[in-house]
Amino acid sequence: MAPAPRHPALANRPHVAFAAGLRYLPGMISFSVHKTDGLARRGTLTTPHGSVETPVFMPVGTAGTIKGVTPDHVRASGATMILANTYHLQLRPTAEVVRDLGGLHAFMAWDGPILTDSGGYQVFSLGGINKITDDGVEFRSHIDGARMRLDPASAMQIQNDLGADVIMAFDQCPPLPCSRELVVQAVDRTIRWAAACREFHRREDQALFGIVQGGLDLDERARCSEALVSMDFPGYAVGGLSVGEPHEEMVRVLEPSVRMLPEGKPRYLMGVGMPRDLLAAVRAGVDMFDCVLPTRNGRNAQAFTAGGPLRMRNERHRLDREPLEPNCDCYACRNFSRGYIRHLFNANEMLGPTLTSIHNLRFFQRFMGRVRELIETGSLETITDEFPIAAMSNSAELDEDHA
Repeated sequence: MAPAPRHPALANRPHVAFAAGLRYLPGMISFSVHKTDGLARRGTLTTPHGSVETPVFMPVGTAGTIKGVTPDHVRASGATMILANTYHLQLRPTAEVVRDLGGLHAFMAWDGPILTDSGGYQVFSLGGINKITDDGVEFRSHIDGARMRLDPASAMQIQNDLGADVIMAFDQCPPLPCSRELVVQAVDRTIRWAAACREFHRREDQALFGIVQGGLDLDERARCSEALVSMDFPGYAVGGLSVGEPHEEMVRVLEPSVRMLPEGKPRYLMGVGMPRDLLAAVRAGVDMFDCVLPTRNGRNAQAFTAGGPLRMRNERHRLDREPLEPNCDCYACRNFSRGYIRHLFNANEMLGPTLTSIHNLRFFQRFMGRVRELIETGSLETITDEFPIAAMSNSAELDEDHA
């Protein structure tokens, strides 16, 4: 089957032929730091599909879509880079189908940068339906029970077929709590698989990032970092955090873990999205983030605001004419009241989750945009004056309705 023509939005984008033996070329992606405020960094990540101002928050489109919203909604939020998932896209429709339909950018009608994870997180999250060996992981599909195998070779082939700008090395994320023996084993595999991914990676228009694992064990994280840095990846991720550990433990491990990584390359903290966690990670020197929170919580009637979250099914909003957030410029806030959005949720109308997701996507981009501005002026520490939600320190506060 011949590949589908490229989407019109991608007509003028650079394209490099897929051919065996090709490797990443440094000129295809670059990263520069323009300003610092303590350890916080203000930078620019340049990719074949455009530049990304950092620190950046990437909405998650697990199965090739940001749930409940259109690509135009995502663009309007201010998002410049998004994430998709290797494991889920390989289950359906398969990477080959995505490739034959023009690649992930055309498939999703998204002409900006895309990052794909390797499927390694599903080694952790789907632990009950997989079998891990030193060679890779065998899954039983959560859809129909069919067998699926991921290893360095297949993870690279799938991501090469999908065609994202940034792709991730295959890794093993150990669960928490976890014995030291299992952490050591996971780090051993992560190092070995990262080296193999470099060998199997076949596209020069994609940047392959390494992922540092090690659980809460700083010695193992140091061992993993040293090995991956010696492989000279164009960027590095910190994986295996925000998997159930307290916020304080995440911060304890994150700060020294980030210092282990090269200053001149982008640093990516995987799967972190609560505002206080984002702020702590920015303060530690992280540049890139992703999380499902904006749309997952939006579908479940939670709207993020600078002063704290709103529960949109609550009776207190029944006659409220205010928008979700008075100073927000998103489509939902410019057009609809809290009372109307509450009605949509209570009537089980799909527009309710869509409008709340639109708002949440914009909230995270407003928050990160302000973080970037304050780093520029050396005043990041004032962010909690404008966004008190970033100082909320426990789940009880975040579960309250702050109307």
